[in-house]
Amino acid sequence: MGNTLTTFRPGLLGRTVFDDIFDSMLDFPAALNRTTQGYPVADIYRDGEDQTVMEFALAGFTRDDLSIEIKPEKNSITVSANAAQEEKEFDSRRIARRSFTKTYVNYDNNLDLGATTAQYENGLLRLVVPTRPEAKPLTISIK
Repeated sequence: MGNTLTTFRPGLLGRTVFDDIFDSMLDFPAALNRTTQGYPVADIYRDGEDQTVMEFALAGFTRDDLSIEIKPEKNSITVSANAAQEEKEFDSRRIARRSFTKTYVNYDNNLDLGATTAQYENGLLRLVVPTRPEAKPLTISIK
């Protein structure tokens, strides 16, 4: 009886890398979800006047395609767009547009949602939401 030494080389985490790549290609719904999950690109920050600014990169959309819904009772702002529109003639470039709905909730209840302003220019939607006066920090003098 001869001694035969067999060497087993496990792949990445017990599977081969090829198996992982192949399996991910077959799972189309999950792959599609990963590619559209962060759409549209949004940047949310506070400006120098202590207002919350929400900016959305929405190239190819028109003002009429966009919808902004504020629900003060739920402390939420919903931004949505419907890309289904009549076929238009574009010059030689193609712009990918997708329908989307994104809801943002003000859990701290410190924003004056009713005073929100919106501006859309050159594919950039900009919402400015001021802080409620009673939520702003107070400075008191010491006697």
